[in-house]
Amino acid sequence: MAELAVGAWLSPGWATEDVLAVAGEVEQAGYDSVWVADHFMMNSGTEAVAEPALHECFSLLAALAAAVPRVRLGSLVAGMTYRHPAVLANIAATIDNLSGGRLVLGVGAGWQLNEHAAYGIELGTVRERIDRFEEGLTVLRGLLTEPRTTFKGEYYTVTDAPRTPVVRPRVPILIGASGERRMLGIVAEHADEWNTWSDPEVFAQKSAVLDQHCERIGRDPRSIRRTTQAVLTVGDVDAQPGRFVLGGSVAQLVDTIGRWREAGLDELFVPTFGPPDEARELYSLLQKEVLPQVR
Repeated sequence: MAELAVGAWLSPGWATEDVLAVAGEVEQAGYDSVWVADHFMMNSGTEAVAEPALHECFSLLAALAAAVPRVRLGSLVAGMTYRHPAVLANIAATIDNLSGGRLVLGVGAGWQLNEHAAYGIELGTVRERIDRFEEGLTVLRGLLTEPRTTFKGEYYTVTDAPRTPVVRPRVPILIGASGERRMLGIVAEHADEWNTWSDPEVFAQKSAVLDQHCERIGRDPRSIRRTTQAVLTVGDVDAQPGRFVLGGSVAQLVDTIGRWREAGLDELFVPTFGPPDEARELYSLLQKEVLPQVR
């Protein structure tokens, strides 16, 4: 079994100097990647505005590309409802160049109600979002890999569009998806990496469905890197609506991560939604007491 990679998911709600400082600390501590959410505000679960407003994801990733020299850097995940694929491809290629080929471009169909309502961005039905997303992925992949891209669809049209200069032939695309019937089928068709919120049982179930989609189209399931996250805490669990929250003793966390690994997990992302000092404490504890037992 390959060594489990572990990434730190930092809050874009922090001051920018804290994002850069904590990223440098986790890199030195041995974490493998740093991730930033691509949202305008925190999720309220409704159309109600939530505080705080958040720093822009790809600006932070560009700064991180210059500030931290080793780890992979990625977005979790850019919504196709507010990221035109041609613009996103240019942004991604530029940050990949700045980082020396360390960007993972995380994308999704878009879902968060309050940011779309507050900023007047059309969300659309689930079907419309997925149709738009699938078209956008075709444009995005073309603009990141081909000298010229031409595509005409219902949502996007590009004509003989040139590729932004890149330092490597393929910027990996990570797709955030949990829908088993269609979204995981899109992962099988388009993704280099797949991400979902989960616990070990949910991850195993959805990973098996992804395998089935890969087999249906003749793709090796092992060619897709599999990643997940949950809110991890040592001690009692503070339930958070809409999120997987897993806690307990150090031994219980070791067991949980071990079960993820047995289900085929390649990389675990550890999100932090509290203040920077709280994040530092969690990342330090995990690195010293938990991760040496699961890698």
